Amino acid sequence: MALDRDLSVVICGAAGLGVQTVEDILVRVLKRSGYHVFATREYMSRVRGGNNSTELRISSKPVDGLVDRIDLLVALSPGIRSNIQSRIDKDTVIVADGSVVTDQCLKEHLRFNDIPLTSMAKEAGSQLYSNVIAAGIVLGLTDSSEEEAVDFFRSRFGKKGDETVEQNASACKKGVTLGAEIRGRFPHLPSPSKGNTSDRKIVGGSEAVAMGAIAGGCDFVTAYPMAPATGVLGFAAKNALRLGIAVEQVEDEISAINMAVGASYAGASPLVTTSGGGFSLMYEGFSLAGVAETPLVVHLGQRPGPATGMATRTEQADLNLAVHAGHGEFPRLVMAPGTLEEAFQLTAKAFQMVHRYQVQSVILTDQYILNTIKDVPTEAFSAPEPDKCIVKSNPKYRRYEDTADGISPRAIPGYGDGLVGCDSHEHDEEGHVFEDFELRVRMSDKRFKKERWLKEDGVPGKLSGPDSWTRLIVCWGSTGPMVEEALEELKLSDTALLRIRQIWPMMDQDLALIQSAKELIVVEGNHDGQLEGQIRKLTGKEADGHLRNYCGLQFSVEQVREGLSRITDQEE
Repeated sequence: MALDRDLSVVICGAAGLGVQTVEDILVRVLKRSGYHVFATREYMSRVRGGNNSTELRISSKPVDGLVDRIDLLVALSPGIRSNIQSRIDKDTVIVADGSVVTDQCLKEHLRFNDIPLTSMAKEAGSQLYSNVIAAGIVLGLTDSSEEEAVDFFRSRFGKKGDETVEQNASACKKGVTLGAEIRGRFPHLPSPSKGNTSDRKIVGGSEAVAMGAIAGGCDFVTAYPMAPATGVLGFAAKNALRLGIAVEQVEDEISAINMAVGASYAGASPLVTTSGGGFSLMYEGFSLAGVAETPLVVHLGQRPGPATGMATRTEQADLNLAVHAGHGEFPRLVMAPGTLEEAFQLTAKAFQMVHRYQVQSVILTDQYILNTIKDVPTEAFSAPEPDKCIVKSNPKYRRYEDTADGISPRAIPGYGDGLVGCDSHEHDEEGHVFEDFELRVRMSDKRFKKERWLKEDGVPGKLSGPDSWTRLIVCWGSTGPMVEEALEELKLSDTALLRIRQIWPMMDQDLALIQSAKELIVVEGNHDGQLEGQIRKLTGKEADGHLRNYCGLQFSVEQVREGLSRITDQEE
């Protein structure tokens, strides 16, 4: 049996059947057994019913992208979604309980395995254990340690008593036996990593953003829950006491942003987490932070709009929303992480920069990356010691001192002898309101001096590919890993990839690379080509081709590979 390709697994089931529990078991036990694991989940906008799924890639080397290929499909209930049905091919092995799953497209498949998961689960202690059997089947296809699985159940369910641990272990063992029996049906299976995976940590997207914020000095998180950004609020709330941070779930998004602005004025380091619809309500408060020059970070988890759109799906259509957020003009920083490592690092960096330059930042993620979980190197989770850059005021202190670099010394009320002015109107250096036209120009120019520092201290894009390239593929955010893997498979000797990580202000290094490209192709997950539009506005350069996706699902590696192959063939 060849051991040269990752194993792609999809597990489906109705909401309430524990599909997420299967994911949790597998990523942790497989990682402990020496495998690299990438998983992402897809769920419908309902509490029960429908059909949710988790997709895993199990490999001997780190993997970081979504594929269409399904090597193993385990169905726990009927109603397999059409987007999963369309990915089943002749090589897909299907496991389901034929007495429960009635989908004809599965039962008529040549590689369908009718296994009585329900009765086997009852034998282990409860019908609910069918999900644990499903996890065991996957473990049985690999060289995973059963002891690691038992240790996981002990740590996860130990508080419920020995009987619960034993029942889970029994159900898992039944699955492992089944997996071993069908192992011969897979011509390619991964072997454990030759390296040591113990120095890697299992992390989810929401967790990475929240940890990055805390590493950057965040001590106050506020939000009104809105998918897909609620997980960041949940992580902060769960760990608030241990980490010494304040967390407030408020009555609406307007309260969230205004509470954050007030907290920042008082000396806190706030994070607001929301989605597109919520951020739209925050525009006035975001603009208030702009004129008041209060440091603030907003995490914006994108989902398809307009309005409620597709509440539990993914898209990259809020770039313009973030870049142009708020009425009036003021500088801001917009970051777009493409990996979980970057979700941590760029969020921590944003906190560092908003305090250093007294600006506001938006972290652009999306449903796909927030619902991704994988093993990440431990060293990726390091950040400089946070610094709020606060000074002690004296009696002559002026909050908005017009300095040569545009950065006024920042004091907070009660720290020193001076008064700390703050106003939503245009104001003078002390914070008093004056309708003075020369003052208006001077204060606006002062604020915009900071754009220089946001570029000099910013984060350039990541360039990969051959040294001698003429064609440049540009993408941003969570599409990056799929584009990177697709290009590795295409092996285009004249093509490089630039992943933009700082969307605004765009880095001069990135713009220079774009200008130097003889051919430019832009890949992004929206209808209008929002990054492409920013590039055209800043450089005057038109893209020679583009690949866009706005169906509510993330690009797959195959989709990008086929799309780029089609575009580059046409150009040639």
